[in-house]
Amino acid sequence: MPAPASRFQFACAPVSWGVPDDYGPAWEQPYEQMLDEMAAGGYTGTELGPYGYFPTDPNVLRPVLQRKNLTMLSSFVPVPLADPLRANAAIDQIRKVGTLLAAFHAPFIVLADAQSPQRRKIAGRVPADGSQSLNPSQWREVARVIAGAERVAADFGLDLVFHPHVATYVETPRETEQLFDAASSTKMGLCLDTGHCYYGGGDPVSEAEKYKHRLRYVHIKDINPAALAESNRKQRDFDQAVEAGVFSQIGAGCVDFPAFFQTLVKNGYSGWLVVEQDVKFGATSVPPSQSMAASLRYLREVVGQLS
Repeated sequence: MPAPASRFQFACAPVSWGVPDDYGPAWEQPYEQMLDEMAAGGYTGTELGPYGYFPTDPNVLRPVLQRKNLTMLSSFVPVPLADPLRANAAIDQIRKVGTLLAAFHAPFIVLADAQSPQRRKIAGRVPADGSQSLNPSQWREVARVIAGAERVAADFGLDLVFHPHVATYVETPRETEQLFDAASSTKMGLCLDTGHCYYGGGDPVSEAEKYKHRLRYVHIKDINPAALAESNRKQRDFDQAVEAGVFSQIGAGCVDFPAFFQTLVKNGYSGWLVVEQDVKFGATSVPPSQSMAASLRYLREVVGQLS
């Protein structure tokens, strides 16, 4: 059995440099400098980030990644799951992204529900009675979209995993359970994000245990409990909470990473872990290069102490 320190590989992603899904000032950051900072911080993989931020010509991007010894892992694709017209159009986005990922033999495509104004407003405060969640007919539509996404992903040799995400209709543990019930006929796996899980009212350790047979990809994030409590008290939306620092440097927040990694080891997880800190571009007190390097140092200490 591999030693705990050798079973995990750590990657990073452009979101930690404040690069959002839609074009904006953060996209003006030189991508090669970002990749240099990832590699200097000790990371050996990256996600694609929003399509178009990195070069979309694999013949341009491949030698850059090779020079920096970085593996391309996946892309995050938000899809409006409960909107049939928009969800069908999003399948085309999966094909476009899949074509690029396949050129790098990337293992995953990460599906999530798209953020919506209604759910941004109640981020972290979703009613437990399901009154602000999807209804049975919408869950049936979700199942149809996921089945289609899985077929398209398979065409490119990609493993489809789902990322429960704050400010979407799959945020809470209850909604995650409803999602996998709806998609029970598929082989879709779980991408568990420790920070989004906690923000949405879940316990990352419990969720890792519950979905141990579907857990194929992990995003590592941490939560500043004071910022989360204040955001909930002031009823901040998701973007406002991110700007207020609800996601902390890894190890500086409240996620129990020693227990989380013990659970991963116990259950035999040996996949990639993508270390992230959602931030607003230009609003960080510590440069992302420093924060992400410190985050990885902390995680290596945690893993090194595992028995």
